[in-house]
Amino acid sequence: MRKHTMICAGIDTGKRKLDVAVEASSEHHQVQNTPDGHAALSRWLRQRGVERIGIEASGGYEQTVVARLRQDGFVVIVFQPAQVRAYAKFRLQRAKNDKIDAALIAACTAATKTIRAAPDPRLAPFAAHLTLIEQLTEDIAHLETRQETCRDERIRRIWKNEMARLGALLKAELASLVAAIRQHPDLSDRLDLIASVPGVGLRTAVAILVRMPEIGQLSREQAAALAGLAPYDDDSGDRIGARHIDGGRERLRGSLYRAALAASFRWNPALIALYRRLTDAGKPHKVALVACARKMLVFVNTVVQRGTPWITCPAV
Repeated sequence: MRKHTMICAGIDTGKRKLDVAVEASSEHHQVQNTPDGHAALSRWLRQRGVERIGIEASGGYEQTVVARLRQDGFVVIVFQPAQVRAYAKFRLQRAKNDKIDAALIAACTAATKTIRAAPDPRLAPFAAHLTLIEQLTEDIAHLETRQETCRDERIRRIWKNEMARLGALLKAELASLVAAIRQHPDLSDRLDLIASVPGVGLRTAVAILVRMPEIGQLSREQAAALAGLAPYDDDSGDRIGARHIDGGRERLRGSLYRAALAASFRWNPALIALYRRLTDAGKPHKVALVACARKMLVFVNTVVQRGTPWITCPAV
């Protein structure tokens, strides 16, 4: 019997165009990175029997074509640039251009063994909205620094008024995002479960819901790794290095870290006790806070797994 071989393709993303290659083939194609180009690309891939497609994350320019291809029934893997670079090094490949990159991504796609399920398409607009809220927060922090270092009273008033305006906008946008999430009963219930954990405010709960749609379906180790809060060994031979966190979802990790800062000093008795135990043992402040952020995420993951709010959830 002839063994079925899955046909894979790779896409190198540019702002204006997409370069496409089919794995183990000399075929290359190029289309515009526009809705019409995406439709033409989908037809071209279908004609060649492609089932799985890899594409490199490229500053958001890949998001529209990914959504279209998934809608058309293709399995799409979004690679981080570091993954593609590492695969090129593994193959000792030094040459680089758009066609070569597309072929490399196609090969990387074919070599991938573990395929994660596509994220809930409802979360994509929520993620963009949440990014806006996070950017407004960053802008306010920048303005606070400018105001503190400015000696001109007139300019200080300008910064103060601008902070007030952005603060009101931020509050309104967060309320709008929560209202949009509430339109989906299943997402609304999950949001309430997440927010039931002491120290997890509504904004942090939204960040976990949107940035980690896998919450409740993971082990505690997997959840910590995805958030970039898992400590990794750094040992070799007789040398025992310090454990450190690495990788993960940066914006989610920041949200958890900020929430843990308040929770481990005021809101969550379990995290307060953990922070004190670690610092009393000589751990630095930041190390203790990362451990608290990781523990907070474990609490949230367990609550969602059980489908039971924290107030009636046994200790975990």
